[in-house]
Amino acid sequence: MYENMWTFHSITISTRLFSARNRWRYAAAVCLLFLPVRMDDACPSSCVCARDSGTVTCRDGEDTELPRDIPGWTSAFILQGRNVSTLQRGAFSVNGTESAMATLSLSHNGIRTIEPYAFLGLPRLRALDLSHNQLTSISARAFHGLAELRSLHLNASIWPRAATQLANALSAQSLRNLHRLELAGNMLTSIPLTRSDMHDLHALVLINNSIESIGWENVTSLFQHRRVRVYLSFNPFRCNCELEPFYSWLKNSTQCADAGRLLCSEPEAKRGLPVEKLHREDVDCMKENLEAVSYVFLGLVLALIGVVFLMVLYLNRRGIKRWMNNIREACRDQMEVYHYRYEQDADPRLANVAV
Repeated sequence: MYENMWTFHSITISTRLFSARNRWRYAAAVCLLFLPVRMDDACPSSCVCARDSGTVTCRDGEDTELPRDIPGWTSAFILQGRNVSTLQRGAFSVNGTESAMATLSLSHNGIRTIEPYAFLGLPRLRALDLSHNQLTSISARAFHGLAELRSLHLNASIWPRAATQLANALSAQSLRNLHRLELAGNMLTSIPLTRSDMHDLHALVLINNSIESIGWENVTSLFQHRRVRVYLSFNPFRCNCELEPFYSWLKNSTQCADAGRLLCSEPEAKRGLPVEKLHREDVDCMKENLEAVSYVFLGLVLALIGVVFLMVLYLNRRGIKRWMNNIREACRDQMEVYHYRYEQDADPRLANVAV
């Protein structure tokens, strides 16, 4: 009897414990359903994912923000044809985590502003393409955190008001390992490198800008970085004496990879002439200065001679007047003689009398 009661009591306790355990499990399952769980393997909506190559491609769409659910296995992320006007701080950092992304392409997205630390969370990024955007504001700390970046493309993206800001952004120590910098088609009037921190820079592309001349500061920086290859074709170079520093660098260096395609746009007499075909005297500021001084000196001498001549005339005005009167009287007497002879020749009676 006691044995049966003990067995029944044990079964009751076990049943209660089992029921409580199931209730805890059920509650935990319900909580997990409502927790924001991030699926690392999930592909963002309106994107195409290729896990084998580690590439996520998102093209065209009406989204104005970057996808926040980029898979953790992504090594190359391509976003094009969107309307992302601003890259905010930590735009690619999810909950403070770092990404293993190595390639990021954000071309043709209408990006206007890059805020400070916009690329935090991408410490392994090696290639960044921001071409064909509309950048009007670039923070000086826009590229901080990209210590491994090797290639930066900013072709046809920099608007005039952002040119100065770009120079400050490129001077960041984070870009000291940069190998290739492309700035083609940006209407730049000078090389936007104010500091020489980019010791590993191998290629600087400045094709199709508005560079008319390159000053001593940039030329000195290029001399210091002898490994860099510069591309400068399709720029409207003004071939006067202001081009002398750049001309000297072009003649004494092999760093300009497309030197043979650099053409003069001004003056008119030299339009279309290759810059490297110019003669030293064509860009000799000393010669132009001497010619200008000689013309000025000649003008001063002629002016002085004129002043002296006028002073002589003024001081001898009475004698000159007397001389002019004498000439006038002599001319008058001579004219009267001619007039008398003419009358004699014209009147036949006077002619007979004379005979």
